[in-house]
Amino acid sequence: MSSYDIFGKFYDAVMGDRAGAAERLSSYIRNASPRAKIVLELGCGTGSVLKHLASSYDVSGVDLSSRMLSIAARKVPQAKLFRQDMVRFRLNKRFDVICCVFDSINHILRFSDWKTLFSHVERHLVDDGCFIFDINTQRKLDRHIGEPAWVHSFGNNLLIMKVTPAPKRASNWNIKVFEHVNGNRYLLHEENIGEASFTTRKIINALNVHFRHVNVIDPDRKRPSSQSERLYFVCRR
Repeated sequence: MSSYDIFGKFYDAVMGDRAGAAERLSSYIRNASPRAKIVLELGCGTGSVLKHLASSYDVSGVDLSSRMLSIAARKVPQAKLFRQDMVRFRLNKRFDVICCVFDSINHILRFSDWKTLFSHVERHLVDDGCFIFDINTQRKLDRHIGEPAWVHSFGNNLLIMKVTPAPKRASNWNIKVFEHVNGNRYLLHEENIGEASFTTRKIINALNVHFRHVNVIDPDRKRPSSQSERLYFVCRR
């Protein structure tokens, strides 16, 4: 799995506070589990989601990147944070809701590890608890592969991101950040981050082993289709 230890330093400056996506997640939590009090986020990164959830819930987060967790600790001091691999996380607590958003699960490249994650989520949910996560579909990954590099300036810095094919229909996101030092001097930071996706049917079949109800939502369309680029899965234990 990708750790974001290099890109983490610049993540918030490039991606923003993600307020819109966090509010969408909040609405899914309110609809699926209106009495929820305790929420865990897998792949919590710099805490952008936890920051928005913290006013309504007791929040915890798991991430592999120590750099991103240090940012999250400053941003959301009330959150309980754990540096663990989210595939095999182990906490001495159960949660009303476990979430994993911003296509974090796509960074897990083997489907056997997706199934392991689903199993660990089930163990950490209360009875009738909810698991909510989103994915980039293969259609979206293929579209990014076919596009030119994305160039984005932020402050005096420059980011260049190019997505290329990787084995087994995965994709490699090559991220270069040119950090301005002074004058005409820049410091290059580079990281490769993998993403993989799988069919909706394959994901649902794996989820059905652990959850009694699975609802799939396309936030941009009335219903999921072959044209969907992002999907949310709302699963009840």
